Amino acid sequence: MTRLDVRVAAVTDPGRVRSHNEDAILADGTVFAVADGMGGHEAGEVASAAAVETLARIGREGDGTTPEAVIDAIEDAQANVLRISGGGPRGAGSTLAGIAAIDFAEGPHWLVFNIGDSRVYRFADGALRQLTVDHSLVQELVADGMLTPEEARTSPRRNVITRALGSADFQPTLLLLPVTNGERILICSDGLTNELPDEQIAATFRDVTETDRVAEILRDAALAAGGRDNISAIVVDVVEGGLDASGVEFPDEDTAPTRRT
Repeated sequence: MTRLDVRVAAVTDPGRVRSHNEDAILADGTVFAVADGMGGHEAGEVASAAAVETLARIGREGDGTTPEAVIDAIEDAQANVLRISGGGPRGAGSTLAGIAAIDFAEGPHWLVFNIGDSRVYRFADGALRQLTVDHSLVQELVADGMLTPEEARTSPRRNVITRALGSADFQPTLLLLPVTNGERILICSDGLTNELPDEQIAATFRDVTETDRVAEILRDAALAAGGRDNISAIVVDVVEGGLDASGVEFPDEDTAPTRRT
């Protein structure tokens, strides 16, 4: 496995309204993920914790992370959350979003994965791009032209998830992306993105270079905006070990998927 030199900061906060935190985070140097639990106190916390603990097993044995190992871990996480859900009166579930560093073709790549409405973003050359597509009702309405992205952020139906660990439809969306030096990856729960528009996140990234500081600023800004949900964010800055961005071609932004697949 190509060794990546990355700087990582992770924050999680219950927010200003909820008394407990159902988010769980993982940042072990190879796999980075955020899980947002559902099902009420205890059930949601246990589900999200089970999801990240299952992913944390990747790479503990063997030669390194592979796409097959990530997919197998997500399937195991589904089975674990289903067991938890079957043992409680309200059921349990969790979103899951993250990245795993793998060797592929000419160099290191991120395997980006998501189930639900937690997100992964890439910031490079001063521009922020959302890499994942929400598995949610409002995202489907946006894709169909029935809501604007701005309306979706405040829609009363914004918390209706169409895919999650613990549900019948848990199939992850996967994206393979070259790792490039100088890029910044953000993985976050909807407690951050429901409070902060993408423009504010991008502006913060342009203004703040320190990895630890930028994660704290995003959390504090989400709290100041209301903090109505649990807030989690992982910031990964690639220092060395990635590819030279000048030699890598990325799809145009308008070719990114707009529907769940």
